[in-house]
Amino acid sequence: MNKPVLLITPPFTQLNTPYPATAYLKGFFNTKGIASQQADLGIEVTIALFSKNGLEKLFKTIDDKINATENGLIVSENSARIISLKNRYINTINEVILFLQGKSNTLAHLISARNFLPEASRFEQIDDLKWAFGSMGKIDMAKHIATMYLEDLSDLIKENIDPHFGFSRYAESLGRSANSFDELYAALQQPFTYLDEILIEIFDKRIKEVQPKLVCLSVPFPGNLYTSLRCGQWLKQHFPEIKVAMGGGFANTELRSLSDSRVFEFYDFITLDDGEAPLEILIQHIDGIKEQHELKRCFTLVNDVVTFINNASCGDYKQGQVGTPDYDGLLLDKYISAIEVINPMHSLWSDGRWNKLTMAHGCYWGKCTFCDISLDYIKTYEPIAASLIVDRMQELVDKTGENGFHFVDEAAPPSLMKAVAIEIIRRNLVVSWWANVRFEKSFTRDLCQLLKASGCIAVSGGLEVASDRLLGLINKGITVAQVAKVSKHFSDAGIMVHAYLMYGFPTQTVQETIDSLEMVRQLFETGVLQSAFWHLFTMTAHSPVGLDPEKYKVKKITNSIGTFANNDIEHIDPTGANHELFGFGLKKALLNYMHGVCFEMPLQKWFDFKIPKTSVAPNYILNALQEPEYSTSSNTKVIWLGVSPKHVIVQKSKKGNKWEEMQISFQTNTSNFNISIEPEKGSWLLNLLAPISVTNGNGMTLAAVKESYHSAGFDGFELFWDNKPISGLYRAGLLSV
Repeated sequence: MNKPVLLITPPFTQLNTPYPATAYLKGFFNTKGIASQQADLGIEVTIALFSKNGLEKLFKTIDDKINATENGLIVSENSARIISLKNRYINTINEVILFLQGKSNTLAHLISARNFLPEASRFEQIDDLKWAFGSMGKIDMAKHIATMYLEDLSDLIKENIDPHFGFSRYAESLGRSANSFDELYAALQQPFTYLDEILIEIFDKRIKEVQPKLVCLSVPFPGNLYTSLRCGQWLKQHFPEIKVAMGGGFANTELRSLSDSRVFEFYDFITLDDGEAPLEILIQHIDGIKEQHELKRCFTLVNDVVTFINNASCGDYKQGQVGTPDYDGLLLDKYISAIEVINPMHSLWSDGRWNKLTMAHGCYWGKCTFCDISLDYIKTYEPIAASLIVDRMQELVDKTGENGFHFVDEAAPPSLMKAVAIEIIRRNLVVSWWANVRFEKSFTRDLCQLLKASGCIAVSGGLEVASDRLLGLINKGITVAQVAKVSKHFSDAGIMVHAYLMYGFPTQTVQETIDSLEMVRQLFETGVLQSAFWHLFTMTAHSPVGLDPEKYKVKKITNSIGTFANNDIEHIDPTGANHELFGFGLKKALLNYMHGVCFEMPLQKWFDFKIPKTSVAPNYILNALQEPEYSTSSNTKVIWLGVSPKHVIVQKSKKGNKWEEMQISFQTNTSNFNISIEPEKGSWLLNLLAPISVTNGNGMTLAAVKESYHSAGFDGFELFWDNKPISGLYRAGLLSV
């Protein structure tokens, strides 16, 4: 019998939607006739733990530790409160999980009343819920309360059962920047933790059901590493005939110089970068078709020495050849939606089920100096045809019943986003989608209107350091003013905007840090930014800064290469500020700005040490937003998204003069938009709409529209096209993209 491959995502990633790596690989295996099954052990462990039976076992374990005759567990005041209310937790947990799975929405009324669920320390910092959820609704309020309830239980587990527990970052500290394998190896020699027992019980059942020849463990983050090693360890002990491979984002960035042979007590193979071709060859090797030297981008032991084998003669697959992601076998109805941060944009990462797709492999910009642009997943840029992307969207809607999509590109290309949006509209496909972008000037007002019409609800992008000097040093290719304008185009179209923010880039001064915060404050105050997140700059081994630190005036603390993970590089910044000092204040200010409050507070209020006054003008962003817009190229496409308008000819008179006007009425989903125009030009405009409609084709270039205008006998096209009433027709669906 040709045994299948089992694709595993070990705990924990997201709880609201599957991490897509195994679905991508299963979709590829389908195109090759390779039998495969998949499982997300993160959601399965979560559901087992947070159930009535799971909590009964949990509280019994804690009680036993407290009642131990010697060195009994001493619990904190918060844990004692939760334990005293254990029956309340046990008797409500199943209902809470059903609610967060979207299966019992009427429970929102009971939860939001604040007398149904027990509350511990997480609720001490809870916001004014009536104010906070005025725009988000009762169900979202209840999701937030239920999330805090689960976080209280998480705190209980972390304090008394497993210090490494976290919903999406289990044992992350063991995996992050682990130059040596020693600490992880020591932890893996210890008896199973409480969570390990639950994990292995579920894993055991899955192995016996599937009986695979190969288990592929996807490790996208440090928080998945420990549990993947536990899975590999258990397989080696109980099913040594089953081969174990590990791959994913952690291996791709951290393990490129791996040399510690102890790692292969847990795995047989570790593959790097795109997994399709390496795993296909690995499977052929396991089946006896390929020799060991034919493996591609693969670490394994050869004569007890860690050896990297890369058959360069074997190429990778094009993105059009890898198939549609296949979520079959994942427990799609079990994922839970949580709202930890009260912010509609911020909640997208944890609320709702999103099908994950990619518009293009790699990054079309690929120049940012803090980024791993020397690695394949960034530097090899390959877009997918818009028609194929939308084919995959339709297929996933049909298979999963979910019409939400998150495009996980490094940065989705604007031209491809435009093509995808037109294709979605042309097919009348009803979807909601969001993507990562660069804040570049290609995102005009009209393009953002088009994206919104196709179902785009949000974008996230890297503003990084809101300083033009540092943006130049980063080679970001944008300015703060440009980010403000682009964010306004998105926001005006009803598309939420999230910005990734960085502090501590090499040579960043105290003044620049404070000025960056002021820029961010103004972006929120003007309403062009809805969400953001600060992170401290990390120097990585594969970025331009990490490869040439002297150029950026920073110094590596050590030049030695570890035997295990090698990505994050400890460094000192002799010319910059003491960056770590600013983290708490920056994040506290940002949290308030995301809630739409405290814009009037001096920046000094966020810090418990003296800071300089900002040198940014108080109306810098507002002035930037009022600057003239970018000019439109003659190659810009003019398209029509609206329905056929109605028109009448009316007689007008004033002071004895009589003339005719054409009044055209444009109906939109939410309003009625009327213009008055000369009858001849009105007839020309009405005749233009059919050939530029997206349902009939790809529109016309602005140059072709201008030629048509002149051919009809009219002069002064720019005066006609760029001014009222025509300039306002973007609201009815006449767009120049």
